[in-house]
Amino acid sequence: MVKSIISMAVVSILLIIGSVYERNFIDRQFTELGQVLEVLYEKVDEQTATQDDVYAVQKNWLEKKKYLHIFIPHNEIKEIDLWLSESSTLVRDEEWNDAISKIEVLKELAEQIPKTFLVRWENIL
Repeated sequence: MVKSIISMAVVSILLIIGSVYERNFIDRQFTELGQVLEVLYEKVDEQTATQDDVYAVQKNWLEKKKYLHIFIPHNEIKEIDLWLSESSTLVRDEEWNDAISKIEVLKELAEQIPKTFLVRWENIL
């Protein structure tokens, strides 16, 4: 009886520690992505961005997504991939208004995706 209570307590503690680590890791990754996207947004807004700037953001994202595949659904990762690819083409073609719209969506995704992992009623139910 005592062993099973201790075992359940240990497992509970490990789950709590794991969930705190996961939450912090996801927040950190998307905060960094948001900062990189903000720099890209400013360059696109000033119409000084190049396709290499978008590639730099994509490279940053590729490094993050290697590890994020473990924690978040693949659909959300694919969505960011899609918006980044579209942004790259629009910057290359100097379609600034469309590019800025895509980057605004990316910034919003970087802000909203981590919120889906919060322990809240809307995420539980």
